[in-house]
Amino acid sequence: MGDSTVSVTEQALPPRPEDPRNITSHNFRLAADRLGLDSEMRTLLSTPFRELRVEVPVRLDNGSLKVFLGYRIQHSGVRGPAKGGLRYHPAVDVQEVRALAEAMTWKTALVNIPFGGAKGGIACDPHAMSQSELERLTRRFTSRIQAILGPYRDIPAPDMNTNAQVMTWIFDEYSAHHGYTPACVTGKPVEMGGSKGREQATGYGATILIRELMKEVGKPLAGAKVALQGFGNVGSHAARALAREGAQFVAIGDYHGAIYSQKGINLEELFAHQAATGKIQGLAGTEPLSSEDLLEVECDILVPAALECVIHRGNAERIRARFIAEAANLPTTPEADEILGRRGVVILPDILTNAGGVTVSYFEWVQNLQQLFWEEDHVNAEMEKILVKAFRNVMHTASSQKIPLRTAAYTIAVERVARAEKLRGT
Repeated sequence: MGDSTVSVTEQALPPRPEDPRNITSHNFRLAADRLGLDSEMRTLLSTPFRELRVEVPVRLDNGSLKVFLGYRIQHSGVRGPAKGGLRYHPAVDVQEVRALAEAMTWKTALVNIPFGGAKGGIACDPHAMSQSELERLTRRFTSRIQAILGPYRDIPAPDMNTNAQVMTWIFDEYSAHHGYTPACVTGKPVEMGGSKGREQATGYGATILIRELMKEVGKPLAGAKVALQGFGNVGSHAARALAREGAQFVAIGDYHGAIYSQKGINLEELFAHQAATGKIQGLAGTEPLSSEDLLEVECDILVPAALECVIHRGNAERIRARFIAEAANLPTTPEADEILGRRGVVILPDILTNAGGVTVSYFEWVQNLQQLFWEEDHVNAEMEKILVKAFRNVMHTASSQKIPLRTAAYTIAVERVARAEKLRGT
């Protein structure tokens, strides 16, 4: 067996056009200014509660040892246990995880469920790892952070490149230290205590909110041309739900690139092609497109459902969508927000658009604690009730105060968390 150690930090990664922490900090400041928060409350609300970095040595299948950097950051627990996903991606770093943890605090507050915000990540390339390597990585990472997890402390969930199987490994590893504890993680398979409807919740929830937005502006969703960047769990389920509403896809992209068809992409043919070939590229009747160019195609609705910071000052002027629904976390930088707002583009913000996932995670947590299980129709109906109420609150605030939807969403969320801080005391 080899004994070489390679750190993932040695990988050369393309620089982001923006530090994602700048996005959350900017949006928080706008909300705090509107609310007139004093400097002490701003400090309390913007400072993470706990940050944990661990170095995770894993024996690879070829016998060599590789050390991966992992993070779990708990931004706030003032409204309930910290809640947030765990992502596996080469570009994971502490600034990204901080930003995503803070965004989770505002997201859970916006939809008014009793959680705070957290996020975790491991800097790795899961596409280059075997299933057994991913299991060893997940279990070793969990064993190193398990002391700060728990049903009333911090509850992970799936995020980019993680899924129900990864959550099961976390559940099993945590239970090895603390006894059988299904409520320690959400996004599990139904057979392991997961909730029906959880896997598709983020994508389906995004569709509910897009539908409500189209109603609000008096535009039909049926026949609307959609460009979708990201075809993983969130994007693929959003695509299915949007297609049921009659939307037409002109461009779809994934990890490897994008495809385009002015006449529209047949989703059933696309899923069949993906199942047969393992990719969406090469579908008959489509032409190849770069992920960057996908963002600039002419369409009614652009749905970024992949990485953060993809819409920035370098491309905002060229985006031709009339509406942007942020199914990804933090996809739009403040400079792009300003440019798009000036051009009249309506942006449905991420902390609302993709809140269906954490809402159904909340239902899963409740079911685990009570050892009662809901039918999928009930899960979907309760999710829709929460999301539509949050949407209406955002629309009312935006309309009455004449501010963008994002600023309205952050103002509602920050006010709720500030209220909790005041009630609990410092």
